[in-house]
Amino acid sequence: MEPLAMEKEIGKTTISPEVLHKIARLTTLSVQGVSRMACYRGSMEQLLGKDEFKGVKVHIRDDKANVDIFVVLMNNFNVRDVSREIQARVSRAITEMVGMKVGGVTVHVMDIDFNA
Repeated sequence: MEPLAMEKEIGKTTISPEVLHKIARLTTLSVQGVSRMACYRGSMEQLLGKDEFKGVKVHIRDDKANVDIFVVLMNNFNVRDVSREIQARVSRAITEMVGMKVGGVTVHVMDIDFNA
């Protein structure tokens, strides 16, 4: 019996943190009950004036993405249900789109939009 052939590694793929920010942001905005992303103190969008970083903070630890999401939710939606949906969708999107494990998704509800 012959030993199993090992696949040769032909290169390496790196994912820019901006890609993870965009995936998390667009996925969050697609959840029903999310009004908009929120700024947080010391955020990249405040420092750089860029909207694509708004409301998302990503840290990579031990080859896992840890994501903080800052949102303003619409009124008449259950905060817990919307937050759990954000967590599930963001985690699934990062895992499926870039193949990276997610250590956790923390949702910070910064405000409720009563005009929505």
